[in-house]
Amino acid sequence: MRWTRKLQLVVPALLVATTACGAPAGAPAQNTVSNVPDKPSKPVELNILDVAGNLQLTEGMIDEFVKTHPDIVSKVNKTKATAPDMPGKLKAEQNAGQSQTHLVLTGTDGLAAVVEQKLVLNLLPDYSAKFPSLEQNYLPAAAEMQKLAENQGVTVTYYPAGPLLEYDPAKVPNPPTTPQELLDWAKANPKKFQYAKPANSGPGRTFLMGLPYILGDKDPKDPVNGWDKTWAYLKELGQYVDYYPGGTTDTMKNLANGTSTIVASTTGWDINPRVLGTVPEGMKISTFKGFHWVTDAHYAVIPKGVSADVLSANLALIKFMLEPKQQAKAFDRGYFYPGPAVKDVTLDMAPQESKDALAKFGRPEYDKLIESNPKETSLPAKQQVAAFQKWDREVGSGKTK
Repeated sequence: MRWTRKLQLVVPALLVATTACGAPAGAPAQNTVSNVPDKPSKPVELNILDVAGNLQLTEGMIDEFVKTHPDIVSKVNKTKATAPDMPGKLKAEQNAGQSQTHLVLTGTDGLAAVVEQKLVLNLLPDYSAKFPSLEQNYLPAAAEMQKLAENQGVTVTYYPAGPLLEYDPAKVPNPPTTPQELLDWAKANPKKFQYAKPANSGPGRTFLMGLPYILGDKDPKDPVNGWDKTWAYLKELGQYVDYYPGGTTDTMKNLANGTSTIVASTTGWDINPRVLGTVPEGMKISTFKGFHWVTDAHYAVIPKGVSADVLSANLALIKFMLEPKQQAKAFDRGYFYPGPAVKDVTLDMAPQESKDALAKFGRPEYDKLIESNPKETSLPAKQQVAAFQKWDREVGSGKTK
């Protein structure tokens, strides 16, 4: 699907191969800064895996790189998968000594997984020379999201995300503005509020991670010992939730067909489905009083075992994607609104298609909400995995599809 989001992370170690697909089984070479050339010895064919819907934002950047750098990349093969499936795929390839996946575009979910399982290379500070002034060039909140990569990935797109509530105004004339109001509404309208499984949904996880700030939990960064109010709230709310879909797409379809009348959302999941016609144009959004944005990002990570030539091509591609002219393409059609991760990238720099889509389907209030509400990074990898596991056990058990 074009707009799927997910989670899992990345970790160190620089293994390498002797061919573009990886080292022969049992004999991986090791890449070092000194043996990775400025550009490949010959153009390489790159296999890119997207587990975050990121290609919707960056495919134009990648295609332009291939067009303008034929001496580096001869061809790019792009495939998509879910974030939960990605770590197993990388692990199987690496165990076989054949790293056929050369670059992964992932959200925080997938990032957390690869970091925890040590499936990707350390990119920083090992290859910092390839990304001069990286941290200084990021938007402040994007720079904070970069820290979550634990040096094993590079932030390529960013947005403030949510939590937001999206609703059908014909059926919800007075949308909830506090968690208690949402709970009361859900009790009075059972099976009509929905959010997707957090481990596989951007809106689901921002709803989960945003509640501790609104409810006043003692430590919003500690889902195991600091979220007493959040877990109690979600369990009570769950009494009135029919089921938790496996991804955000299903919640949006349910909003469109009337199965649900309020769903958890984000800026991008509000705008883009309406652009695509998946969700009716007239749907509205509301926010909780005093909410904090839970920011989100997409990352480029490089699996262990790739050859020095492939690594060189990957580093050049990622650097290209961070150029302001390329970053302007991340405005897309609102999928990750705003989208750019670096400073000084404005909508007037974006393709006309982006300008037209956001002029019609964007919301003027977003810029003010983004400016005036605090921004919190998503949970770090270890805590994020713990939060998902606890939610799976105590909230979603028996009610996920």
